[in-house]
Formats: sequence, structure tokens, C-alpha cells
Amino acid sequence: MNYAHVFHAGNFADVFKHALLARILVYLNRKDAPYRVIDTHAGEGAYDLAREEADRTGEWREGIGRLAALDRTSDAGQLLAPYLDIVGACDAEGRPQIYPGSPAIAQKLARRSDRLVFCEKHPEAFAALKARFARDRRVKTLDLDGWTALGAFTPPPERRGLALVDPPYEARDEFARLAKAFAAAHAKWSTGVYALWYPAKDRRETDDLWRSVRASGARSALRLELAVAPTEEGGGLTRTGLVVVNPPFVLEAEAHVLLPELARLLERSPGAGAHLIEAFEV
Repeated sequence: MNYAHVFHAGNFADVFKHALLARILVYLNRKDAPYRVIDTHAGEGAYDLAREEADRTGEWREGIGRLAALDRTSDAGQLLAPYLDIVGACDAEGRPQIYPGSPAIAQKLARRSDRLVFCEKHPEAFAALKARFARDRRVKTLDLDGWTALGAFTPPPERRGLALVDPPYEARDEFARLAKAFAAAHAKWSTGVYALWYPAKDRRETDDLWRSVRASGARSALRLELAVAPTEEGGGLTRTGLVVVNPPFVLEAEAHVLLPELARLLERSPGAGAHLIEAFEV
């Protein structure tokens, strides 16, 4: 319960995760039928990057701050447009006034008929989350453990939707808990889209998660990773990943456009950026 995402808001992992989240939601909007978004570890919902915590780490400078160099007319720029339009105008350093977390992105892209469930257990983060979305009748904010929420809210009444699972990975068994919780939810709601975020520090853990997804009975999944520097033993986070189960059929092709450009923009030294795209379908 010590984790506070404000220290990391807008960093390279957020850019990666939120850009892909926006693409998934854009796809869900193609059909008229309503859907539900379940965000199991929602945090505060959005972050003021001028706060002391964010300024102390300055991680946003190597994340959202780097996207000022993006060519918005390029193919990647057009795919990033829904995400960047929500981020909004940035100052001379590339810092937006408020950085949108996944709940704010989902709120902006969801339609009047869609429903959103945001869960957060940290008391201060939940208070901020509840206050931010209190006036939106589409949104339900819950002081609830994310793992409990994933089981409790699947399947949703709409039958369509997205479950975003991005725990803080403070506990040593978080990867195992993610795999177990996903398998249980998928057994009840096999048609939903699941976006499982992870920090890629230990290749064995990330490979085990991918194998668990393949063994779950999922009919299709996409594994996407982005590295901004080589991984060093005991070093900080330099690689992040997202497993998308039942991905939109366009997402793999879009990833082939997005990830090389993000790797180029976010790399910490020339040639250090890298990406991984792996898929299966049965």
C-alpha cells in the first residue's frame, strides 16, 4: 500500500501503455453496442506533473516529454492522436498541465452508453479518484482490491468490454497473482478484451506470464514490449510490456507502426530502443 504512481506518471511505460489503451478503446467504439471498462488498479485517475513527487523523479521528461518531437502527420502520429489529444497542450519542456491516467483516458473515449468501473485500494489515491469522477454518472469508483474486482465484475452485463490490469508489482508474487486472476476471469468471460501490463525486468517472469495466457484457453493474444535501454541487473525499469487477450484485429498492424517510433523517440541513448511483437491465434 506504499506505491504512489504520481512519482512515475507520464514516464515511458505510461506512454506505451496509454497509447495502446487508446487504440483499443477507439476500436471498441466502432460498434454501436455499449461496453464496460474495468480498471483494476486505477490510481488517482490523472496527475499534476508540477507536484513535488513528479518533479522529484522527473520521469515524465523521458516519457511524455519526448513526444514533442513526434511528427503528428506521420502514420505513428495519426495513431497516437487520440491519446495525445487527451494529454492536451504541453509547455516548453513538453509537460502537460495534467497527465491523464488510464481512467481519464477511458472516460474521454467512452460514449454516453458505456460504463466504467475504477477500483483503487490506496486510501489517498482512492479519495482523489472518487473526487475526480464524482459527477460522471457512467463511472463507478470503488475502494476495492483490484484482484477481487477482476473476479467480481466479470462478466459485465454488457458482455463487451475491456479489463485493464496493471498492479504496482510491489509484491514478489504479483506475476503469479496476475496469471491466476486472469485465468479465473477468462473462464467466466472468454470474449472480453484483457490488457495485462507488466514491468519487464525478469525475462523468466514475463515468459511465464505469456505461457500462462497461452495455456488459459484464450483464442488469441498479442504480446507487446518496449525497451528504452538495455536491462541491467539491479537497474531501474527500462523495458515494459502489455499482453492483450482478444486483441482488436487491427492492433498488431498498428503496433508495427507505433512501437518502432516510440522506441526511437523514447530511447535513452542512440540505438538503445527496441520492441517486441509476438502473437498467437487458435
